[in-house]
Amino acid sequence: MIFMKKRFYKYFPWLFVLGDILVLTFSVLFSNQLFQTFQDFNGLDFPAFPAFIMIWMVITILKEDYKIGRTNEFEETFKKLLASLAWFLVIISMIWLPFHDNALRLLSFLSLAASLFLFLGIYRVAVHLSLRKYREQGHNFRRAVILGMGDTSDQLAKVFRQRKDFGIKFLGYYDDQVKNGISRGSIKDFFREAKSLDVDQIYISEHLEESKVKQVINFADENYIKVKVIPGGRLQLEKNLSFSKYGDFFVINVNEIPLDNAFNRVFKRGFDIVFSLFVIVFILSWLIPLVGLLIKLESRGPVFFIQERNGENNSVFRCLKFRSMTPNDYADTHQATKNDPRITRIGSFLRMTSLDEMPQFINVLFGEMSIVGPRPHTVPMNREFKTQIEKYNSRHKIKPGITGLAQVKGYRGEIEQPYQIRARVKLDSFYIQNWSFLLDLKICVLTVYELLVNRENAY
Repeated sequence: MIFMKKRFYKYFPWLFVLGDILVLTFSVLFSNQLFQTFQDFNGLDFPAFPAFIMIWMVITILKEDYKIGRTNEFEETFKKLLASLAWFLVIISMIWLPFHDNALRLLSFLSLAASLFLFLGIYRVAVHLSLRKYREQGHNFRRAVILGMGDTSDQLAKVFRQRKDFGIKFLGYYDDQVKNGISRGSIKDFFREAKSLDVDQIYISEHLEESKVKQVINFADENYIKVKVIPGGRLQLEKNLSFSKYGDFFVINVNEIPLDNAFNRVFKRGFDIVFSLFVIVFILSWLIPLVGLLIKLESRGPVFFIQERNGENNSVFRCLKFRSMTPNDYADTHQATKNDPRITRIGSFLRMTSLDEMPQFINVLFGEMSIVGPRPHTVPMNREFKTQIEKYNSRHKIKPGITGLAQVKGYRGEIEQPYQIRARVKLDSFYIQNWSFLLDLKICVLTVYELLVNRENAY
């Protein structure tokens, strides 16, 4: 069995990279064939193809894409692919596009990028899920023990028993306080039996005495066994914990979020810029004059309604909307209600279709908002909710969005009951803690669905 494990670890990375290369080759062939179907053009130069293969191999190996964490979901594997693909496309665009002035070359490059995204995405996710299934059937597992019993130790053991797809075979507890035969023995018994059990991983309860923890770590170092510490109940939060190193000293980051990562921030901002520019150039360029004319024909006042709202880190920014009400002194403090007399006829249409929010793509381009994020509230409403809702301010950790998770879950429009704002804050918090590009795309798709199907609260 040890030989089987070593053989798996030895050959899997190379099989993974080989599969990558085959899928990359297929993607290039598919892209070229597709492009030739619609254009009289040869697509990607095949003499350059071996160089591109080498570039992809270097990126994949250096970034260790073949390392698929046992406890990672497939979204993590997909995120690693997006990062590698971004690096690859940037590099080949710099060494290939400048030497070809034909406009069709850019279209060929874009079709290649789309093909790689599609086929490599399918391949990587398929490998991830297949590996999970392989481990669930009892292969490629690691043997683990828990030293020290307690509530959190029991919870971890329960996870091992339920999630067979993690590929962690739980051998039992070792504890000096033997409880009704549940423990396999004392810590000394563990030192005697560890080699015969072929233990791969040791999980230490935080309640274990410091002197014994040092003994276990020294023993593990000598026998090439991984050691992990189980945080106590105070740290078993609904968060992804990470660590920071200060010299030789480590601390736990208990409230780090995915968008604290520089790459994630740049990726999200890049998407915001591209998407907002597209909307501004191809939609707002004709929509603003048209809607502006209709607004002016019905009532006096400005085309845009500009309102101060709280953004990232509670900073105040000027949020843009098409004016949908007659000018009044209560816009900041009185929410729009059903059959609100302040709403104009064109304003009613704009609100029902959510077209009144379209100018906020300008806020996105200026970096004050994002496409997806918690919806911003007015400054007076923010002050009120902050005193009523626990952890309300945590929704301002990131930029507010034109749409958000709360909105696609049905919490949009007027806030009539306290549970509605509490539910919004809870969904906003979930989004912030679990952000991913895939989640943003899903929310965008659901937003379109909500606009087409569910307009009950749009007034």
